[in-house]
Amino acid sequence: MDKLKKAIRDIPDFPKAGIMFKDITTLLADAASFQRAVDLLGHRYLDRKIDVVVGIEARGFLMGAALAYKLNTGVVLVRKPGKLPYMTYKESYSLEYGTDTLEIHRDAINPGQRVLIADDILATGGTVGAVIKLVAKTGGELVECAFLAELTELGGRQKLGDTSIFALLQL
Repeated sequence: MDKLKKAIRDIPDFPKAGIMFKDITTLLADAASFQRAVDLLGHRYLDRKIDVVVGIEARGFLMGAALAYKLNTGVVLVRKPGKLPYMTYKESYSLEYGTDTLEIHRDAINPGQRVLIADDILATGGTVGAVIKLVAKTGGELVECAFLAELTELGGRQKLGDTSIFALLQL
């Protein structure tokens, strides 16, 4: 795990002053680290009967697609407004440096499908909280939210209540 942690670089004052951005592009660029992270995350869900993985724009697309491939499932994209071509559900949320909105296709998840939400970093919990609400609107059954890493000092896990959360790394 230490090697994976060291593969993530810190970028101070991005996207604005006072934010310490955790840049996973360095981990993604290292084939061994990326494969190890996906293997460790994927192994957790091999016997959990996941039907679909939801990837959150934008780095969550990478984690979601890799996990969907590993788990032999489809991948569903959650995007910013106006990026999905079909009818959508919409959910607004707060994050550590502003507010935003996300959308999911209304028919992306069938009622009762078992869903794994995947993203790169759990920070304040605002983004994934919105995605949890979007999954509920589709009728999907949330199994767990999976993250490459969690920024524990931001308390995102606590803000998500009894939602099952797993983070491979604690930063």
